[in-house]
Amino acid sequence: EVQLVESGGGLVQAGGSLRLSCVASGFAYEDYAIGWFRQAPGKEREGVSCIVRSDGATNYADSVKGRFTISTDNAKNTVSLQMNNLKPEDTAVYFCAVERIVRRTQYQNNCKANAYDDWGQGTQVSVSA
Repeated sequence: EVQLVESGGGLVQAGGSLRLSCVASGFAYEDYAIGWFRQAPGKEREGVSCIVRSDGATNYADSVKGRFTISTDNAKNTVSLQMNNLKPEDTAVYFCAVERIVRRTQYQNNCKANAYDDWGQGTQVSVSA
């Protein structure tokens, strides 16, 4: 059973930083994409940033480019999201998710929520003005 456990959320002032971490377990995919998604009240879940395990290819939402950085520690099956210069509009529940990749050459790292199969429980990030 795939398990994804997020941590690191909290309340910060605008301009501050947070680091989210997700520990993944329970699967042995040869290759996969893992990423961060967020959902604010009344809004659809959106991709924030995703990374492919085999080659490190990344995808970032335009709204977070230059502020957020995704990274992985494959030995520890951990993916992290460093969030700097946070804005009130970043307030949301942040989820970690994983998608198995069967053929890397046929996979596009689009970071779309509906393509991901397994999800964590989420962690709240709140940014005050």
